[in-house]
Amino acid sequence: MAPTAFTFEVTVDSADPHALADWWAEALGWEVENDEAAIRRDVAEGRVDEAEITTHNGVLAWKAGTAIRHPEGPARAPRVLFQLVPEPKTTKNRLHLDIRTTPNEATHLVERLTTNGAALLHHGRHGPYTWTTLTDPEGNELCVVPEVLDHGR
Repeated sequence: MAPTAFTFEVTVDSADPHALADWWAEALGWEVENDEAAIRRDVAEGRVDEAEITTHNGVLAWKAGTAIRHPEGPARAPRVLFQLVPEPKTTKNRLHLDIRTTPNEATHLVERLTTNGAALLHHGRHGPYTWTTLTDPEGNELCVVPEVLDHGR
């Protein structure tokens, strides 16, 4: 019997999940999910307490966090969830996202991300592969990776 294939989401702990979701949505060209209709329904039906919601950019949102997804992705597509936690980030991430792009676009993307609050950590290289490691505004690591088209895979 073949194992079941699962979908997943990546969850990022955050001090300000809504602002960080906005930053990542802009960085990736993704969209912040809008849960306002579901929140209004759940409040009206008594399933959600007003203390569990907030307003962000004029829209009702879950106080505990929000998610982003690819604008063309199906409903069960991978997503990134940003959740509120009380403690700050203290050490290097053991998991990070690589943003894959074309070699020509990589330099521009790094410049745009650093202009928007990312910090440059270092440039890396291994054989024909290069990358730039950054941190997002809350210190989470990410890499911008120009795709190597002639790598024999």
